[in-house]
Amino acid sequence: MTNTASTLRTAVPLDELIAAARELRIGGRWERAARLLDSGEATDPRSRALLALAAAEVALESDWFGGTALAEPRLAAAEECVEVLIASLDGKPADEAQSDIRWDLDFLRLRHDYLGQVRVDGAFRAGPDGKDPDARDALRTHAERLRGEAPDDVRRGWAEMYLGLVADNLFAERDVAPGHYEAALSAGEAGEAGGTGEAGGSHDSGDDLLVREALRHLGDHDHDHGDHARARERWSRATELGARAGTVPGTLSQQLLLAVLTRDAGDEAGAIAMVREIARWAGAVGAVTTEAQARGFLAGVDPTAPPAPAESDS
Repeated sequence: MTNTASTLRTAVPLDELIAAARELRIGGRWERAARLLDSGEATDPRSRALLALAAAEVALESDWFGGTALAEPRLAAAEECVEVLIASLDGKPADEAQSDIRWDLDFLRLRHDYLGQVRVDGAFRAGPDGKDPDARDALRTHAERLRGEAPDDVRRGWAEMYLGLVADNLFAERDVAPGHYEAALSAGEAGEAGGTGEAGGSHDSGDDLLVREALRHLGDHDHDHGDHARARERWSRATELGARAGTVPGTLSQQLLLAVLTRDAGDEAGAIAMVREIARWAGAVGAVTTEAQARGFLAGVDPTAPPAPAESDS
C-alpha cells in the first residue's frame, strides 16, 4: 500500500491503513478517515475491494451520525470493486477472505437500506406506519440470508442484531426483537477480550461494539417493562464498552439513555444538566442525529418511546 497524498511516498501495510481509518471512523472523524483511505493506492483487485469497502463503511456511519448522504456512491464503488475481484478469479472458487468481503459488502447494503427505512425527512421515525410492507419484508429476508451465510459467529451476531432492529423498528414486534438481541449478545461476548471487530474487522476475540449494541437495545426493553435497575446495568455496561471501543458518537448516544433513567428517578435537574452537555458535545463533533435527540429530550421528548404498531396490526 502506498500513500500518495503528498510528494513523499510511503509504503504502509494495507491492514494497518484500514485499521487506522477504522479507528478514525469509530471516533467520528469521518472526513479524515475517508481522506486517509482515498490517499491509498492499491495495485491488486483484493486490496482495491478492501479499500472501497472500508470507505463505504465510513460514509455509512457519517450518514448515520452526521446526517450526510455519502454512502450510496461509495457502496456502488465498492460493489464495482468486488465484482472486479470476483471476475479476476476466472471461475475459480472464492477463498475464505474473498467470501468475507462479499458478505461484508452485503451487510453494508443491509445497513444502508435499514437506515433509509428508519430515517424519514432527516429524522428518526420508527414503526411500520407509512412504510412500504414489501421493503420491510425484503429487509427481514436480507438479514435472514446474511445470518445463514455468515462466515463466523460475530458476523452471524451482527445479522441477528439487525433482525432484532428490523423487528423492533420496522414491524413494532417488541416481543420478537429481544431474542435476536440475546443471540447477538452471545456472539459478541464469545471470547470477549477487548475485541472491536464489527463486520469487516477482526473476529477472533469477540466484539465490544456488537455487545454494546445488543445491551443498548435489551436495556431499552427492560426500561419499557419497568425494570430500571436492569436497564441501568445494561446501559452502563454498554456505555463502558462503547468508550473502550473508541466510539465517541455512540458513547454520547448511550449517555443519553442514562439521562433517561435519571429523569425517571425524579432528578429532572440532573437529567437536564447532563443532556445539555451531551447536546453540546455531539454538536461539537458533528454527530447531528445525537444532538437532535438530545435537544428533543430537553424539550420533553422520550427517546426510548417504542414505535406504535400499524393500525392493521392493532
